[in-house]
Amino acid sequence: MLKTFILGIVQGLCEFLPVSSSGHLALFQHFFGFGGEDESLIVFDLLLHLATVLALIIYFRREILQVLQEWFGGWLGKRRSGWAYGWAILIATFFTGVIGLTLRKTVEQISESPLLVGCGLILTAVILAFVPIISKSNKNTSLLKIAIFVGIAQGIAVLPGVSRSGMTIAASLFMGMGVSEAFRFSFMISIPAILGANLLEGLKILKAGGTSEIFLPEGYILACVTAFVLGLASLGIMRRLVASEKWGYFSIYCLIIGVCSILISLNIL
Repeated sequence: MLKTFILGIVQGLCEFLPVSSSGHLALFQHFFGFGGEDESLIVFDLLLHLATVLALIIYFRREILQVLQEWFGGWLGKRRSGWAYGWAILIATFFTGVIGLTLRKTVEQISESPLLVGCGLILTAVILAFVPIISKSNKNTSLLKIAIFVGIAQGIAVLPGVSRSGMTIAASLFMGMGVSEAFRFSFMISIPAILGANLLEGLKILKAGGTSEIFLPEGYILACVTAFVLGLASLGIMRRLVASEKWGYFSIYCLIIGVCSILISLNIL
C-alpha cells in the first residue's frame, strides 16, 4: 500500500511539472520491483493518469467549455476564436497520435531501462535550460503551423524521461506563442492525447480478456485520490513557473536524476 501511495504522489507531482511523470513512474516501478506484465499494475497506471487528467479538466473547465461552444458554434456559421483553436487542438492531437503509435514499442522498451530513462531526463534538462532563450524568439506563425509543431513535440514526449509539458511549452514558445497562451495550449492538447492513450490501453486489456481476474488493492484508490489532489496543486505551481520563467531549477533537477539513474543502472553508484 505504501508503494502505491508513493506512486500516486509521484504521478500527481510530476504529471504537469516539466520533469516527466512517465520517467519517474518507470524508475520507481523498477526500483520497487513491479513487473511490467502485471495487468493490475497496468490498470493502476491507467487509473493514475485518469486521476490527473480529471484534475486537468477541472482546472481548465472554463476554457474547455468555451472552446467546445465556439467550435460547435462554428459549424452553424458563428466562427469565433474557439473555432480555429478547436481545430488546432485536433490537428496537434493527430500528429501526437501518429508519432505516439509509431513509438509504442520503443516506449515499452525504454520503460524497462533506467539507463534509457536517465538519457531521456538529461534530454529534458537540456531543453529546459534553453527555454529562456527560446521564449525570446518572436515569430509570426500561423496557429496551424504551431499546432503541427507542438503536436509533434508532444508525440516525441511519449518517451519516458522526456517531459511532455516541457517539450510542448518550449515548442509553443519557440513558435512565437505568448507565455500564458503556451501554458494553456500545452495542457489543452494534452487532454485528448492522454484520454486517447488510456482508451487504447483499456481496449488492449479488454481484448486480452484478463480484467475479470484483476484484483485492485484498496491502496490504489488512495493513490488515485492523492494523484488528483496533487495534480491540481502542481498545475497552479506550473502556471506560476511558466509566468516567472524559472526553468533552471527543473533543468538541474532532471540532470541530477538522469545522471543518477544512469550511474545506478551501470552499477557505478
